Amino acid sequence: MDGSGELFAGFIAALGDRFDVIVVSYPAAPALGYAGLAGHARAQLPRDRPFVLLGESFSGPVAIALAASTPPGLIALVLCCTFARMPRPLLAPLRPLVGVLPMWPVLTPLIAPFLLGFGAPAALRQALRGALDKVRPARLRQRLKEVMAVDYTASAQAIAVPVLYLQALHDRIVPPAAARLLASLCPDWRLVALPGPHLLLQASPRHTATLVRDFVGHIRPAMNQ
Repeated sequence: MDGSGELFAGFIAALGDRFDVIVVSYPAAPALGYAGLAGHARAQLPRDRPFVLLGESFSGPVAIALAASTPPGLIALVLCCTFARMPRPLLAPLRPLVGVLPMWPVLTPLIAPFLLGFGAPAALRQALRGALDKVRPARLRQRLKEVMAVDYTASAQAIAVPVLYLQALHDRIVPPAAARLLASLCPDWRLVALPGPHLLLQASPRHTATLVRDFVGHIRPAMNQ
């Protein structure tokens, strides 16, 4: 939810030089909702070659919206620990209270176990804190409010490319029901569940990179048949 893209360094390195990775960072200002973030990301999509979209956590709805719009060159979508609709619907009535939630940097160590799991390496915890510290608390609250109101189920139904969903078995943020909902909506769907916390790409960069490489490797030959 920090939107900086800084936490993907390990995953990108694990992908190797087979992929020319474009990390879409969200602007610090103005305050953009999901529709605005999708427009911001759309402007950075490749226009001269095939590409795969990847959306993790908060950014899943952005990737879903883009994939549903069938941009030229899109061959697949990878979703990781994310959702098309508010993943904790019982909390939706609390949305008006998000504006008073404390989002102080000092609280990051308390949040980290829910995102990275207990026992995460100190370097990874420090990277998370560094990324979150750069985002204004008001922006984090605004993005949390977006999550609590999002519903991109109609967009998910319009996705025409193969979808890979990476599910963390120890995710304390997004429950398995979010993946089941997407599975019922996306026509070409596959799910891989593996041990790990919510920030799965950061906690298991090599394993997830291998899964993404294999997924894309199977799609490319099929496109040529």
